[in-house]
Amino acid sequence: MEDYKWIYFFDFHWRLGIDGLSIGPILLTGFITTLATLAAWPVTRDSRLFHFLMLAMYSGQIGLFSSRDLLLFFLMWELELIPVYLLVSMWGGKKRLYSATKFILYTAGGSVFLLMGVLAISLYGSTEPTFNFEILANQCYPVALEIIFYIGFFIAFAVKLPIIPLHTWLPDTHGEAHYSTCMLLAGILLKMGAYGLVRINMELFPHAHSIFSPWLIIIGATQIIYAASTSLGQRNLKKRIAYSSVSHMGFIIIGTGSGTKGKIHAY
Repeated sequence: MEDYKWIYFFDFHWRLGIDGLSIGPILLTGFITTLATLAAWPVTRDSRLFHFLMLAMYSGQIGLFSSRDLLLFFLMWELELIPVYLLVSMWGGKKRLYSATKFILYTAGGSVFLLMGVLAISLYGSTEPTFNFEILANQCYPVALEIIFYIGFFIAFAVKLPIIPLHTWLPDTHGEAHYSTCMLLAGILLKMGAYGLVRINMELFPHAHSIFSPWLIIIGATQIIYAASTSLGQRNLKKRIAYSSVSHMGFIIIGTGSGTKGKIHAY
């Protein structure tokens, strides 16, 4: 666990830690990024910039998975968007600008709900704002307010997961991106939404999560069938993989909805 004051004027802290939940995504990120780097060997135009953006994306993802501070979580969430936009818009296919713009609009729209939620729960019921995950995990809310917080964060994570009907950015972005960028999108980017759903929604709002769990199972089952059926009709291989990724994220949504209640501790 690493914890030191980052911005003294606002009392912001740089808190990083690894626990049983984050170690899996961190190892997965390193493994897939290594394979994606090896798959990028045909890139000859501005190859240094290409690899720099891949490493910047890697840094944002590792920072998000190991963040123990809600504000740092949000900053890493946003930091990761810029490299993806540039990778798609500069090394994509014929519709790369359209796909990159659609990606940034969808994800930025979801980030608005994330920012509002971060600010709201950090200011709730405290004389001093706090973004510390451990303090927020022990904070109690009225059930109605907890449901509102849960829905706000859920919308932000639903775009990144992606949950139907907020999934349309993925086939377009995936279909136009370079193969190595596609590996990072399908292998890591989608898991960031699932990680946020578990780390924040399940851990900070357990009562609201128990209310919405049956609906998550229904959404996940519907997504599996719909996206898998749509995938079969795609002629573009990368779009077919994109829809199959949306389908397999349905299993994660079902797992999230059927998970047992418990606390996650960092070490």
